[in-house]
Amino acid sequence: QVQVVESGGGLVQPGDSLTLSCAASGRFYRVRAMGWYRQYPGKQRELVAVSSSSGNKNYADSVKGRFTISRDYAKNEVTLQMNSLKPEDTAIYYCKADVEVTNPPRLYDYWGQGTQVTVSS
Repeated sequence: QVQVVESGGGLVQPGDSLTLSCAASGRFYRVRAMGWYRQYPGKQRELVAVSSSSGNKNYADSVKGRFTISRDYAKNEVTLQMNSLKPEDTAIYYCKADVEVTNPPRLYDYWGQGTQVTVSS
């Protein structure tokens, strides 16, 4: 089994910063991409930022210059540093890990349980 666990959500004011953390653990060969997604009420989950196994990073246009994703490859952890937060960043944030297993070799997506981020004055 694979577990993906997020932490770090909360209530902050506009302009504040917040850091989300996520760790993948369990039985697998390696973690490929890890990323953050968010979901607004009644909307589909959308990409916020993703970090590939090769170190490439991609961000949603709405967070470029404000959010930074970083990986600890040895610990299978990913962090999302969120600066200059806006009310429109309010959402549930989910971590996703693309996990590679062997026998047979396959790639699976595992999601965390989600963490609420609320930006309000």
